[in-house]
Amino acid sequence: MRIGMALNYSGGFKETVAELADYERAGLDIVFVAEAYSFDAVSQLGYIAARTERLEIASGILPIYSRTPTLLAMTAAGLDYVSDGRFTLGLGASGPQVIEGFHGVPYTAPLGRTREIIEICRQVWRRERLQYDGRHYTLPLPPDQGTGLGKALKLINHPVRPRVPVVIAAIGPKNVELAAEVAEGWQPIFYVPEKAADVWGRSLAAGRAARDPGLGELDVIAQASLAIGDDVAGLLEFGRPTAALYIGGMGAKGRNFYNDLARRYGYEKEAEQIQDLYLKGQKDEAAALVPAELLEKMSLVGSEGFVRDRVRAMRESGVTTLNVTPLGRTHEERIRLIEKIKEIAA
Repeated sequence: MRIGMALNYSGGFKETVAELADYERAGLDIVFVAEAYSFDAVSQLGYIAARTERLEIASGILPIYSRTPTLLAMTAAGLDYVSDGRFTLGLGASGPQVIEGFHGVPYTAPLGRTREIIEICRQVWRRERLQYDGRHYTLPLPPDQGTGLGKALKLINHPVRPRVPVVIAAIGPKNVELAAEVAEGWQPIFYVPEKAADVWGRSLAAGRAARDPGLGELDVIAQASLAIGDDVAGLLEFGRPTAALYIGGMGAKGRNFYNDLARRYGYEKEAEQIQDLYLKGQKDEAAALVPAELLEKMSLVGSEGFVRDRVRAMRESGVTTLNVTPLGRTHEERIRLIEKIKEIAA
């Protein structure tokens, strides 16, 4: 089981990167850089590549709508090059509020676009002369849609690897099925191992049934806050505002994927109340309604025995990469947490 860590996209980035060498020595395997409506992830990933030696780096995630498929492929190949083959391309659809509000691009056909983007990326990485006739992307552009001068080209450079690993962030049934079929990895959010089979089991099975064996086993990447000790239970409270933001505020009524997930977990009443309060601006009240059970079950916060049990549950549910947020008060405490979780996961 690999140990990963997500970097905060809202501040403290350079300070955290300056400490990554210590995390490398502590056994951290992979670091994820998000791209919301924040600084772009690509420049930061290049910075990390230059400051680390062994650590794998991943976008977590790049939205599929804000770059052309070919640019996504070029970017991934470039990051793989400067990191000497350590990059993983994390992709996701994001949501309509960000895509249409921040990027001004219609949020249409996320499933079909994701599949076609991955197919195009793999053509680029294989250095094939790029010709693609899809429902959403056609390369070169047809003459009646442009000047008619488009030419089928292939990547000038030779990529470090002919196939950069792709991870899809997904929680909806069809999106998860797609990830299990076409990607090297799948990254859900708010992962509760005891409920994973009920919520995603059929989707994963259907995707795996159509999966190319050449892709290898699906890497399942679960996120969890991390604190180990007999007096750390109170740290679970730090997860309330984030959970409320996603369940309540990341989308409109009827178009919030995280709210849908909470309902599928069995928290229908709480999900509705959290969203109602959050959309009214009552964020603290919404956060107070996030179920304590949900915070506990998707975390690694508790005694060493509790954390060992949770890691065992994660592994038995199919998790292969633990993407943790260490909640130590100091850099030294966070390093010790990475060392400990690495030992436990082993």
